Amino acid sequence: MEILQAYGLILIIVAAVFGFFMAYGVGANDVANAMGTSVGSKALTIKQAILIAAIFEFAGAYLAGGSVTSTIRSGIIDAGYFIDVPEFMVFGMIGSLLAAGTWLLVASYYGWPVSTTHSIIGAIIGFTLVAVGSEAVHWTKVTGIVGSWIVTPMLAGVLAYLIFMSAQKLIFDTDNPIANAKKYVPFYMVFAGFIMSLVTIQKGLSHVGLGMSTANGIYLAVAIGVIIGLIGKAAISRLKIDPEADKQMHFNNVEKIFGILMITTACCMAFAHGSNDVANAIGPLAAVVSVVTSGGEIAGRATLAWWVLPLGAIGIVIGLATLGARVIKTVGTAITHLTPSRGFAAELSAASTVVIASGAGLPISTTQTLVGAVLGVGFARGIAALNLGVVRNIFISWVITLPVGAGLSIIFFYILQFLFTV
Repeated sequence: MEILQAYGLILIIVAAVFGFFMAYGVGANDVANAMGTSVGSKALTIKQAILIAAIFEFAGAYLAGGSVTSTIRSGIIDAGYFIDVPEFMVFGMIGSLLAAGTWLLVASYYGWPVSTTHSIIGAIIGFTLVAVGSEAVHWTKVTGIVGSWIVTPMLAGVLAYLIFMSAQKLIFDTDNPIANAKKYVPFYMVFAGFIMSLVTIQKGLSHVGLGMSTANGIYLAVAIGVIIGLIGKAAISRLKIDPEADKQMHFNNVEKIFGILMITTACCMAFAHGSNDVANAIGPLAAVVSVVTSGGEIAGRATLAWWVLPLGAIGIVIGLATLGARVIKTVGTAITHLTPSRGFAAELSAASTVVIASGAGLPISTTQTLVGAVLGVGFARGIAALNLGVVRNIFISWVITLPVGAGLSIIFFYILQFLFTV
């Protein structure tokens, strides 16, 4: 307790710096969830994707990042064990931010799309083990996370495969792709509008006091989806294509339609991601500020200081602007060749998986979801269409994220303990 009184301001400043560092890592790595497929399919350039993502990630993080956040990310540990040693909670959360941020920086540099959520969870588990013991960790939740490495990508992959194959059968493999695009694309737009609205409502608006019941959220999402479908139908019906043009020209115009759709879904995903995953950086920071300013009281939830949310939002934007291109390229071009229709299928299936998992209360990584979806559309063209070397490296990076985060967190916890108690 005396440590918090003596070094309180210094600890908050250090936590703020490392919180910004963690937010930087979130932006550098996770922005590919929203923009990787758009870049890979050439619907957007890297610069355009980064600009659009910066706007929507910042809006999601700042406007819908939440006035209240859990101090312990995903309830992975029992904070009650730290009541007698609140300084350990502070050291641990600061060390976790530095540990997770360091791993995300390394992964982003090599272009590995890893889970920012699992990075911070691994770090929190690590310091808890050495600070108060293994009994403070909710191991059933850890088991669920490990299971999600398989379940989440598989579900997203299957959905992406089905969406892409349906477009292939209904539109691309027909004698008149444009006519069938005018007929069927509005239904894809209704589905996309419904799913993206539901993601935004579930992951974004609930944080700004606009939360609504599940039923009302679904009704609103259905209404938005139908409106988008009607607008899309009107816009697509105006397309004038020379009936004598070759089939490749028809394909190209259909792909342009899917490209516009994909950019729209990417914007929604960026907003939802910013609102949700900024908590990976500001959650531990909020915990530190709460414990220090309350004189050592361990609370289950903490009201955010006014400066915490913009700190996280700015960190995300700078991270994606300076280092985000590497992971975008991995997701967009290194796993398999993407076209706008394939990218749309991947994006839509990833969003659908997020909705399904959120409704079922399953632990989920948006990164693993999107990578699984990209694998699904690649697999639709045969196993040879996948770069299995890249897929192997990505899967290994997923498996080592938890233990690497835990190991680094333990090291940084002991360093901080030594610096502030000796």
